[in-house]
Amino acid sequence: MMRHAGLLETVFAIVPEAAVPAYEAALGLACSTVGFFVADEDEKTWRVEGVKPVGEKDEVLASGIAVAALTTGVDAVVMHEPTAADGWLARVYQDFPEQFIGKRFAVRGTHLGAPPAAGRVTLTIDAGLAFGSGEHGSTRGCLRALEMIAYRRPQRILDLGCGSGILAMAASALLGRRVLAVDNDPWSVRTTRRNAAQNLLGNRIAARLGHGWNAPAVRAHAPFDLVFANILARPLCLMARDLAAHLAPGGTVILAGLLGTQMRAVLAAHRRCGLHLEHVLDEGPWTTLIVRKQFLFEKKNQKTSTP
Repeated sequence: MMRHAGLLETVFAIVPEAAVPAYEAALGLACSTVGFFVADEDEKTWRVEGVKPVGEKDEVLASGIAVAALTTGVDAVVMHEPTAADGWLARVYQDFPEQFIGKRFAVRGTHLGAPPAAGRVTLTIDAGLAFGSGEHGSTRGCLRALEMIAYRRPQRILDLGCGSGILAMAASALLGRRVLAVDNDPWSVRTTRRNAAQNLLGNRIAARLGHGWNAPAVRAHAPFDLVFANILARPLCLMARDLAAHLAPGGTVILAGLLGTQMRAVLAAHRRCGLHLEHVLDEGPWTTLIVRKQFLFEKKNQKTSTP
């Protein structure tokens, strides 16, 4: 296939709200930056778009779109538009100012020249990497959830499906802990390592390539006291049993990547595995769940107190 060096294209699809996560994930397989915007408020449709070099990863993109269509039942038409590199980057810079999330975090791009805000844990990333930049509601929800459970001082931390590594960096910077970050995409692993080094956290974040709970690094370091799983609703449901098995008693899980309409199904899957809900956080249409595994003595007391 012919490559067009230096040329970019915008790939996009118009989908209903429920299909946004699946199509966002599909575009993320091929695009270095992915975002979504309201297309029609009355019809409740969204434009999911990504930017990639012309002619690169077209087969990967096609496969991802096919899976998204199959899992959602939404067979959206995917369009391609030429994109000027200079114009696209200027728009990204304009749309990515410093963001204050919760009471303790700030996320800013490398293009910003002003000094970081005082009194916050500041995470700096390349503005061209839109996913995991802090703009996404699921990322923001995870950072807010981390603030809420930080007082527990978890020791063994896993960021499963780390993407840009922003959650791993946030946990490491806030808690002063080593964090294992795992993703099945080599590009995400490289990006996490680069971002960790950029934020002087390279010696505390171990970014590894692996497929979910089957990753050797995950098995070697389990059980975990804190797990970030910012993925998608369906994979979260399918992995609930493995998650519970790799979680230490009293361990906490931050589940994200799901819409509010998908919360009940995700929560039910984890409750069946012995995990209980502590908090629900909403960011626009996105929902983040904080769930926890009981301590052994809690289970014992429940059994002895049952009439």
